[in-house]
Amino acid sequence: MTITIAVESPLQDDVRALIRELNDTLDALTPAEFNFAMTVEEMAEPDTTVFVARDNGAAVGCGALKRHADGIGEVKRMYTRPGQQGKGIGGMILAQVEGVARKEGLSQLVLETGDGYHAAWRLYERGGFTRCGAVLDYPDNAYSVFFEKRLADGAEAV
Repeated sequence: MTITIAVESPLQDDVRALIRELNDTLDALTPAEFNFAMTVEEMAEPDTTVFVARDNGAAVGCGALKRHADGIGEVKRMYTRPGQQGKGIGGMILAQVEGVARKEGLSQLVLETGDGYHAAWRLYERGGFTRCGAVLDYPDNAYSVFFEKRLADGAEAV
């Protein structure tokens, strides 16, 4: 296994396929009105940086950093293909997201994930995130779980 993670365009065919898999997974688990997915076109906007994990060149995981006002960064579109899960890829992507956020001087990372995504919860908790109330403009609902991580005050770099 040779995993590399780099900033890439989400508009590539293999990354689009990865995002389709992510969307299919989320659609099967979450009612449409509580699925807050970004399209690949939205992911390609200047306020968002997309990280793609590749195993020997094949796209196997992704994540994104979307910038908001007031120094807030949002972790979006985190996904690792099922056959690649358990290898630390999500943690590597999350570390890249946090590294860019810190380098840019963002003060906080936040995210919304699903109520039954226990593996995702463990990933975020291992990454130093804590559960919190609804963030940004997300509605407080039974299908969402929210996490945050403060980055300011000279906290250790990743």
